[in-house]
Parts: sequence; structure tokens; C-alpha cells
Amino acid sequence: MKKYSFPIMILSIFEIIAITLWLTKDNLFYLFNFSYIGVSIFLGTFLFIKKYPHARRITQLLVGIYMLIYLGFLCGENMQIEGFWYYLFTGVFEAATIHYAVAKIFGPLLFGRGWCGYACWTAMVLDFLPYKVPEQPRKNFTWIRYILFGSSFLWVAALFLFQVNNIEKILFWAFIWGNVLYYAVGISLAYAFKDNRAFCKYICPITVFLKPMSYFSLFRIECKKEKCISCGKCKKVCPMHVDMTDNSKKRKNGTECILCMECVKSCPQNALSEGNHRK
Repeated sequence: MKKYSFPIMILSIFEIIAITLWLTKDNLFYLFNFSYIGVSIFLGTFLFIKKYPHARRITQLLVGIYMLIYLGFLCGENMQIEGFWYYLFTGVFEAATIHYAVAKIFGPLLFGRGWCGYACWTAMVLDFLPYKVPEQPRKNFTWIRYILFGSSFLWVAALFLFQVNNIEKILFWAFIWGNVLYYAVGISLAYAFKDNRAFCKYICPITVFLKPMSYFSLFRIECKKEKCISCGKCKKVCPMHVDMTDNSKKRKNGTECILCMECVKSCPQNALSEGNHRK
């Protein structure tokens, strides 16, 4: 059972969150919501251990479709960054604020950018495109994400400042058209740069939360130096240009790892694995 300790631990953490929020908020929805997400991630990591080739994609679809279609379109919750700012301004710890706290602010302290690899509904679609392995060097366009991050904050702040009516309705339509724009830009960039994850690297404003927290992530992919033969295969298949042979916190693009496990699967020496010790 030792090899299944990681997925069991993930499921346990989500169940603790689910039960805690259910009891403290007196809302059964949170028990269902976080239990569902926990089971979905457990399933993906369990299937990965069983060497099922599409394990991560199953979790991506289960969580991504649930959040996009059910929570977003059917329940009318803006789960993008505008929704987070909205609930933050109203002082309500519900919906998007809870989602961001668990998945994108405090969660990365445990699992880094695992959200990007297993739950993001934008990346869920982009990962179907043909450029799973980047064909070009990384570009220096990361400043764009900070502009979008600040713009989203200022836009929602302006809605409150000018006392605009029907803000929730506006945010719902912003969620719909925002996703349309994200997909259009993401697909265009993927083909322009021959890189499915170009949107994640240069455009996505959520990474402003994820990157600093991921630096301190407890669980990471580590390299067993005694096994590594420096073949470079892990670097070639990494969709985020992370140097997985370096175990230091300052490794190249270290906060970009999405725990997709492509490096682990490609290593001929089994030198890479999930670990919780980092210099």
C-alpha cells in the first residue's frame, strides 16, 4: 500500500477540507464539492501509479467540466479572478474566495501548481492541441500576466466605486465571454508558438497567485542524482520548461511545474519521483 500513500493523502486532505467547510459554513454543498474534487484527483493519481496513459487527463476532464459547466454556467458562479475580487470586496467567504484560498493561494504551499495540471478548465482544452512538447524556447512575455491581473482588479473595483447595478449579472457574462476569450487566445498562442501551454506561461493572471506560493511547495518532483544519467529526456518533454534534474528551490522555472508527471514517465532510469524534501 505504500505506493498508494500519495493519492490516499490527497483524498484525505480534500475530505478534511470538505468536512470542515460543511460544518463551519453549515452547507452540504461544500461536502459534495470538495469530496468530488478529492475523489477525482485521487482517481487520476491512482491510475498514474497503475501506469494508465491518460490518468491525468481523466482528472482534468472530471474537475474542469464540473467547474466550468456546473459551477460556472449552471450555478452562475464566476470562478475566474473577477469572481474572486467580487467576493473579496463584498467581504463574503463563499464560492470563488473559498476556491481561490484552497486551490490557488494556500493549496500551492502543498502541491505547487497542481491546479494547472489537473483542474484548470482552460488548460483542459489546450492540452488536446498537438503541441504537448514545446518546439520553441521560452519567450520573455511573462509581464502580460501582471497587466491582466491588475486590470481585473481595477475593473471590479470600478464596478463597486461607480455603484453599477446588477454586478452579479455582469460578472456572469464576464465569466462566459472571458472563457471564450481565454480559449481563443490560448489556442492562437499554442499554434503561433507551437506550445499548448503558451497561455499558461505568458497570459494567465492566476499564476500571479500560484508562482510565489509554489516556491515553497511541500510536494515536488525530485531527481535521484545517483540514478540520473543526464540524458535530457525529462527536459525535452516538460511542457513548462522546468529543469527537473535540479533539486534546489532555484531551479530553472521551478515554480512552473504543474505535476503532469511527463518527466517521470520519460525517465529511463526511474530517477524522478514525487518527494517532499527539497534543499
